[in-house]
Amino acid sequence: MNKRYHNIAITLLFLLAFYFTVSNITNVSVTDLDEWIAAKFSGETHQGASRGLHKVDLESKSLKVKEADQRYISSASVQTTKELEEAVDLSQYPSHTVTATGYTAGEESTGKTPDHPEYGITFSGVEVKRDLYSTIAADLNVFPIGTVLFIPGYGYGVVADKGGAIEGNELDLYFHTVDDVYAQWGKKTLDVYLVKKGTGKLTEEELTNLNENEALQVFRNQMSEN
Repeated sequence: MNKRYHNIAITLLFLLAFYFTVSNITNVSVTDLDEWIAAKFSGETHQGASRGLHKVDLESKSLKVKEADQRYISSASVQTTKELEEAVDLSQYPSHTVTATGYTAGEESTGKTPDHPEYGITFSGVEVKRDLYSTIAADLNVFPIGTVLFIPGYGYGVVADKGGAIEGNELDLYFHTVDDVYAQWGKKTLDVYLVKKGTGKLTEEELTNLNENEALQVFRNQMSEN
């Protein structure tokens, strides 16, 4: 009799160990296994259907775990928006070394006050603009009106103005305020890239069309921060 009880105890311990091992590996609870075993030995008539349901249930549990992993991976890796400079292939454009200075439409840069009739109006006739394509000033003998440059750290600039003190490879880059000039630019010597040489004229419509380029709208928030 003692030997029989001993064998029963060993069997129960083995089954418990088996239950917990399978539960940890398959993510199926002990209750699920109990139900399956009960159905197995109770002589139910639809054993094939029962096995099929358990298979679907196991696959469903596994799928939920995979979906949770996928959500984690996706949320951790979503960072698709590049900086504008990383999205532009600058190697296709000729480069020019220039000295670029920030300027505003105000009296400190142009000598014009807000009540001046030509305040904020460039030599080309378009209004100053800080946008995806911003208005800049240049020596028109080097970069004619309408010339498009890519300026690292600033973005696209369209030559719309000239400056009395600008000579040779010098640029003035438009900013909204003096504080913006000091905080974001100041004065720098750097390589800029000639995207398109101008024809000597620029209209408000042409500048608007450039700034409505759909492919660049994702970068508009960068301009709003500058």
